[in-house]
Amino acid sequence: MALSCALPFAHAGACAATPDTVKFASADGATELTGYLYRPSGAGPHPAIVMLHGRGGPYSSLKRGTYTAETLTLRHRMWGEYWASRGYVALLVDSFGPRGYPDGFPKHSYSDRPAAVSEQTVRPLDGYGAAAYLRTRSDVVPDRIGLHGWSNGGMTLLSAMGSEGSGTRTPARGFRAGLAQYPSCRTQLKQAGYKPYAPLLILAASEDDEVSPGICRQFSELMRARGEPVEFVVYPGAHHSYDDPGRTKQSHEPNRAAMNDSLRRAEVFFARHLKPNDGATTRDESR
Repeated sequence: MALSCALPFAHAGACAATPDTVKFASADGATELTGYLYRPSGAGPHPAIVMLHGRGGPYSSLKRGTYTAETLTLRHRMWGEYWASRGYVALLVDSFGPRGYPDGFPKHSYSDRPAAVSEQTVRPLDGYGAAAYLRTRSDVVPDRIGLHGWSNGGMTLLSAMGSEGSGTRTPARGFRAGLAQYPSCRTQLKQAGYKPYAPLLILAASEDDEVSPGICRQFSELMRARGEPVEFVVYPGAHHSYDDPGRTKQSHEPNRAAMNDSLRRAEVFFARHLKPNDGATTRDESR
């Protein structure tokens, strides 16, 4: 990974690494995906985290027409470097570009998006393809892989981690834990038999204008009433995409507070489930 000093925020450090570009197969059996791999120092093996972008795709809207590791959004670059700095191999998956939609989709376009990028039936298979690729790497602990998704990627995560469906959906062959930031939980709330096969952490924004934090609260409370390991946090005053480290989002104090707390909670959550021998806390951080 080459180093660049283009990220003007503290969380990723003074100089952030440009990730390696990798190719691997989706579990749909038909699509070759592009991924961006952040690697920690040391030979490993390390636990790993698959990252799933939201409806806007993985690339910066300021650099339309160029879709490379150098044009990823600040948020994806920040989180990729954050995970690598904490000892994880992190793989950001581009689900849209290989299917002809590299620019992603605009706000409130959900009903107009093609079935080829469905977060219920297609994108979960990309997550499993990414996990299968990571298991071929000598620097990855094959049964210590987590899943992290934003918005539509968080919705994909909830679909991917439902216990029904493919036999690959087990912690050992799938994911040990999932972190969903500001997803819609509407589909899963309507599924009477839905249960996650591994622990979930859902982080929501109270002033979200794209999805309903209230529905995710209902979903989480229902799961917890059934004894499922689902944690839910809602950040007062925060907006959708509150963890975008750019000046526009971070000029709003509740977004800054939400991002800082999310970084802390995310680290504790994945350490608990992906690094069990490190003595990570088992404290329940839901509220």
